[in-house]
Amino acid sequence: MLIDLHPNYIEKKGKKEFVVLSIDEYNIIEETLNDYEDLIDLRKTKEKEKKMKTKSLDEVKKEIGL
Repeated sequence: MLIDLHPNYIEKKGKKEFVVLSIDEYNIIEETLNDYEDLIDLRKTKEKEKKMKTKSLDEVKKEIGL
């Protein structure tokens, strides 16, 4: 997703020091970053699960007496 930003810069001594965004643009960035963090967590979890031992449904049923 390409975000169309319209930043306003606040300068201090001729150098850009701060950026001001509309609340809508800020919310899009925040949501995108949260989604990215969730994706990273999901990938880490899936990688860990690859190494885990699994059991079939029949094995679990036997263990719990069904």
